Amino acid sequence: MTAAITPESEDVLPPRIALAFAPLHKRAFGVAIGAATGFTLFLVTALLILRAPDQGVGLSLLSQYFKGFSVTWPGAFIGLLWGFLVGYVGGWFLAFSRNMVIALSIFVIRAKSELSQTRDFLDHI
Repeated sequence: MTAAITPESEDVLPPRIALAFAPLHKRAFGVAIGAATGFTLFLVTALLILRAPDQGVGLSLLSQYFKGFSVTWPGAFIGLLWGFLVGYVGGWFLAFSRNMVIALSIFVIRAKSELSQTRDFLDHI
């Protein structure tokens, strides 16, 4: 048995689809990506210090981008801060871009749908 579709039920999306199209919280996504990036940079630096401190040549190139970063313990904490900052900005921008694309896509789909419904409007006059 199928349920009758009423005008009120047409505007209601199933919860899973509504969740898929829900906008991302920019600040929360930025904090999450920033924390992951900062902790990853800290852990990679700490592991490199513990395993082979003289072989940090590849990672030391990050000092060109992150002021104060080096393959040392103080540098690991500076890398944590820089990683959080860069990850936050990147995550915020990614959430902003995704929200913008979803909003524009929904707008275009609705506009096309409304246009197709009123295309033969003058035929009924």
